[in-house]
Amino acid sequence: MAWYTEHVVDAGRAPALFALVGFVVTFVVVRAITRHIRASSAPGAQAPAGRQDAAGEASAGGRERRGLVGDVTIGGVHVHHQVWGILLVLLTGMLEFRYSPGSPWSEVLALLFGAGAALALDEFALWLYVDDVYWTPEGQRSIVAILVGGALGGALLLSASPVGETPDDASTAGRVAYVVTVVVHLVLAFVAVLKGKLATGLIGVVVPVVALVGAVRLAKPSSYWARRRYAGRPRRRERAERRFGPGYQARQERLRTLLGGAPSAADPRPDGATTGRSS
Repeated sequence: MAWYTEHVVDAGRAPALFALVGFVVTFVVVRAITRHIRASSAPGAQAPAGRQDAAGEASAGGRERRGLVGDVTIGGVHVHHQVWGILLVLLTGMLEFRYSPGSPWSEVLALLFGAGAALALDEFALWLYVDDVYWTPEGQRSIVAILVGGALGGALLLSASPVGETPDDASTAGRVAYVVTVVVHLVLAFVAVLKGKLATGLIGVVVPVVALVGAVRLAKPSSYWARRRYAGRPRRRERAERRFGPGYQARQERLRTLLGGAPSAADPRPDGATTGRSS
């Protein structure tokens, strides 16, 4: 307990820790629920009598299946769980900005904020495509968003400030050096993003060495940087394609599948509704 007080509470990291815990736990629970619903609603799945399927529809024989786990439908409209996440983020943000409560309420708000962020980012692909692509290959962009959010939360927890401590009592030369350092740091993070490394760039805003590594290494072949800078440099482009080739893609795919479940190329439901949804 003394370690927690000294290194977390006294360092001002308690809200960040609670937000990260809420984020991770909520994502794990939500994905477990959606995968369960998907499995139980798959063609040929034997749902127990009295169990509601993923769409909340009546079972064969006219009996309506009900259960503790299923989609939420209001007025015949399926309410995606990102809706609850967005509402949680808005509510906790407004309460924090208005009241700025101390412990333990700041930790409670942080926990709820992390949970809301996980609910929202778990359907990031829906934001991007404005379509229900949860279990399609495009839907795995949500897993990427979750990984970026989790990594950024971890980096914020471990780092005191994205730009270090402001030298209030430094000389003019010290202040200039500080500003130059911050600008270079942010430029490196921006270069990493231009090279197609969004996660590296965002984490690099908090951890300067990550931004440096992302900026100096090869860009992804499909990135803006590669299109502009590698056009007349075939050897550099070839190296980038080898670096981010099938082996790299396969590793990324295995990680996304492990965390979020295997995508489906096409929805097997006859009505075209995506299965395995949760709210």
